[in-house]
Parts: sequence; C-alpha cells; structure tokens
Amino acid sequence: MELAKVIGTVVCSVKHSSLTGVRLIVVQPKSSTGANQGAPFICADPLQSGVGETISWIGGREAALTLPDTFSPVDAAVVSIVDKVWSEGEGL
Repeated sequence: MELAKVIGTVVCSVKHSSLTGVRLIVVQPKSSTGANQGAPFICADPLQSGVGETISWIGGREAALTLPDTFSPVDAAVVSIVDKVWSEGEGL
C-alpha cells in the first residue's frame, strides 16, 4: 500500500461497464513525510473519498479485487481513507 492525497475527480461520459457506480479520482502520491512522490494519476475509488483527503492505495491486479466486478480494467484503487500518519518526519 502507498499513500496519496486526493487532488481532483474525473468525469467520464463513457466508461467500462464494470466501473458503473465507481468514482475515478486524481491522486498525488506522497511519501510518509508528506512530500510529493511522482506524478499524479487516476485511481478507482470504491470508498468515496473527497478532495484533500489522504488515502492509501494498491496497484496491479489486486486493485481490481477492491471493486464489485473483479474483472474491472483498473491499475490502482483506494483501499482506505487515512486519518493520521505518524512518522519521523512532519507527517501528512
């Protein structure tokens, strides 16, 4: 699992039928100290997180397992909404 901050939402006029009812969000990956880590990307969000929230996500085949239809074509999905991160740095 990795950490990220939700920075936006995606509006789709057409998407794969297995993603019906599943929100897509734009996330900025973060390190455990809260620093940006890589480029933003799109993530399936079965938990309905909001812009500004910190989430943890998984990628690869496991991401599809978080959705009702496990054959969804997704590479990343939200697995939790994070309340607080404790680390040696400043934190998120």
